[in-house]
Amino acid sequence: MFWQQAVNAIWLGAVYSLFALGYTLVFGVLGLLNLAHPSLFMWGAFFGLVAVNNLQLPIWAALLLSMFATGLLGIVLERLAFKPLRRRNAPHLSALISSIGASIVLINLAQGAFGAQVSRYPFDTFPIQILNIGPVSITLLQVVILGVSLALMLALRWLLLSTRQGQAMRAVAFSERTAARLGIPVDRVIWQTFFIAGALAGAAGVLLGLAFNAVSPFMGTTMSLKGLTVMVLGGLGNIEGAVLGGFILAFSEVMSVAYLSSDLRDAVSFVLLFVILLVRPNGLLGRSSTKRA
Repeated sequence: MFWQQAVNAIWLGAVYSLFALGYTLVFGVLGLLNLAHPSLFMWGAFFGLVAVNNLQLPIWAALLLSMFATGLLGIVLERLAFKPLRRRNAPHLSALISSIGASIVLINLAQGAFGAQVSRYPFDTFPIQILNIGPVSITLLQVVILGVSLALMLALRWLLLSTRQGQAMRAVAFSERTAARLGIPVDRVIWQTFFIAGALAGAAGVLLGLAFNAVSPFMGTTMSLKGLTVMVLGGLGNIEGAVLGGFILAFSEVMSVAYLSSDLRDAVSFVLLFVILLVRPNGLLGRSSTKRA
């Protein structure tokens, strides 16, 4: 039973990490907590559902379309909810409140477009194939979810560490003013960051919606707490920490359901968040920073 639950936790942790990377990317570059990110996750699932149901696209094409559409939605979010405040040098609390309002708007738009009920992918969206390895059963869908998630994580790491775009993003994360003086187009880097974060959220939405075959306007609400827990657990703004935190949270949830009670699954997120803030406020891979007045 343990090894079966471990397999379940691995693919679920990959999706959690993928979702949290969008949170972490925006926070790492701008120092902003984008609480509308879970709504992008939800819209990504709906974009994928529309692509499969209405456009009759295969699931791989629906995934790519969803990532692109959610990335564009991320740019719209940045232009409307964050850029005006950034121009006026508004405090971070204003941006936080703005992101909450944007999240509510996105949820209401999804309710108006798709209704409040749970929508599902067609039965033949993905082939049902089970691989038996000893006492462990692994579905083809779980393998694909893990592979796609890891591929996107590695692609993001390559982008940040091995490309000029990644260098520009890291320069803006260090100091927007210094980056601007070096000739880096800060505004362009910011909306590109929101595009990438939105695309990652869209991919996570499609993968999780497909795994549980349930898509609703409120599916981002639960993921919101999980994403914050993963960020704090791994270290705010730390890419590797977000990946590590996602797997730790998934293992904790899955094992609590298997050995304790399913009612405690969501409580695990609160307990982990509370414990890590007490024991290691900077997260497992986070670093403390010193600011001088």
